[in-house]
Amino acid sequence: MTRADQSHCVELKADCRVRAATDLFTHRWDPVVLVALGEGAQRRRDLRWAIGGLSDKVLTESLRRLVRQGLVGRRSLPAAPPHVEYRLTALGESLVRGPLRALARWIDEHGDELLAAEEHADRVDLP
Repeated sequence: MTRADQSHCVELKADCRVRAATDLFTHRWDPVVLVALGEGAQRRRDLRWAIGGLSDKVLTESLRRLVRQGLVGRRSLPAAPPHVEYRLTALGESLVRGPLRALARWIDEHGDELLAAEEHADRVDLP
């Protein structure tokens, strides 16, 4: 981080860009939804089926958050009954193809170590 970047965070702690970026990962399902949408535009029913393991309520909250952040676009399709389709925006594409792809490479390389450390910590009494 450059000195200018550091001063921005010091001066604007509540609005720090680093905090805004890390907020993208504070909701468990948001990165998963983004990666799933990396496969292309999807209706919510198909998206929920593709991801599995999350409730409709959690998917709704995640999609609303991601739309509000400008990472996902929402488009109503004329049909009976009405259909809504979700897709990554250009900003969302840049996140999925850049940092999330790099994170996936890191996980491939270090995922076993991460899980082993968690298992070890669960077995020992921590102060």
